[in-house]
Amino acid sequence: MTDTVNVPEVFSRQRRRIVRDRAYTRAAGKDFFSQIMAEEVLERLDVVSRTFQRALIIGLPANGLRTELEARGMTVVLADSSFRLIHALGGVVCDDDRLPFADHSFDLVISIGSLDTINDLPGALVLIRRILVPDGLMLAGLISADSFPSLKSLIMKAEEDLVSAHIHPHIDVRTAGDLVARAGLMLPVADSDNLSLSYSDLERLIADIRDTGGSNILAGGQRSLRRTVYNNMQSLFHAFAGTDGKFRESVNILYLCAWAPHPDQPKPARRGSGNVSLSTALAGSDKTDAKN
Repeated sequence: MTDTVNVPEVFSRQRRRIVRDRAYTRAAGKDFFSQIMAEEVLERLDVVSRTFQRALIIGLPANGLRTELEARGMTVVLADSSFRLIHALGGVVCDDDRLPFADHSFDLVISIGSLDTINDLPGALVLIRRILVPDGLMLAGLISADSFPSLKSLIMKAEEDLVSAHIHPHIDVRTAGDLVARAGLMLPVADSDNLSLSYSDLERLIADIRDTGGSNILAGGQRSLRRTVYNNMQSLFHAFAGTDGKFRESVNILYLCAWAPHPDQPKPARRGSGNVSLSTALAGSDKTDAKN
């Protein structure tokens, strides 16, 4: 199905479905991080001087995005590994690296908060390229590496000598951009937006992560937070807080933009030259000038 073989199952597919089901039950895709990503992706879509007809949306905020795209005259199909989401909204239950759609089925694919939790990211990007028509557009938003450093440090201190993963690892901007290019997508742009957040409540921070499907889904079993560890976290949370009583956290949101190959597109620039702007990439084959 993809161009990769023998991909290790880093994430538990069953656990991922459970986590995303729970996230949809709690927030219905209206969680804090998903809404930020969805709004940003729609703003980027507004820059594109193209008319799209058939779109695929992958991710928990699919319903709100579908409404926006249908208002622009598009036919929209939803996909996610969450059975509860698809049961409520209609669509296809599947993992991102096992998309069951025919080649050239869509001229727009939008993925929100999903690509960071799949086993075969290169394969998923190849599938997106295949199901896009020539010169079709992919837009994606996901939480990237270096996110939640304060919470991770707090958990490590609270667990002391029994440290285990509770937030799954994320991909960085450079690696994501390289993978998009390797998948055969054209004019790839990967950029990030750093959010500086303040929390007065530890439970609110944890809920924001869970509501976006960000709980640990690593294969091989997970160790739940013991009550003593959670109590330690509560104490450390307030000890780490600033003079205003707020706990500072940072989250990096990664955005990806790329086009399915088409002969009329601008030729990609030499690697590292940095002379393709975001506006040119979003314009796709409508632009023939690749200058900043």
